[in-house]
Amino acid sequence: MAISWVLAADSSQAKILRADNRVGPLVAIEELEHPESRKRDTELYSDEPGRAFDSAGHGRHAMENEVDAKKEESIRFAKSLCEKLRQAANDKAFDKLYILAAPAFLGELRDCLDDHVKSLVAGEVAKDVVKQSPEEIRKKLPDFL
Repeated sequence: MAISWVLAADSSQAKILRADNRVGPLVAIEELEHPESRKRDTELYSDEPGRAFDSAGHGRHAMENEVDAKKEESIRFAKSLCEKLRQAANDKAFDKLYILAAPAFLGELRDCLDDHVKSLVAGEVAKDVVKQSPEEIRKKLPDFL
């Protein structure tokens, strides 16, 4: 009997659910949070942006930060989820994986999944459903997992 896992995620939280049979309900395995992704940029940077003089004239302006801190936190969370899925796949905890994620976060997950986990992905849905109940998430998936 094939075990299907469902990952419902956005940049700050995720649920891993399991379906023990092809038509059964989803059972929550784990819920993960990454509160840093919900912080404002000003809370994530250690100090104010630097100041610079204009190349011509007498003005000064604030320099922009090179990296978007919220994006970095989102990528960090995606990588931690990918590592968790890699370990579970190596342990043969699931045979098929369905991913439901906010569109931008789905791209980040795709970027960090290893080839073995990618080979187990049976479907993707680009929707933010992480706050929904397992029953509501199940309705977004194929009738037969």
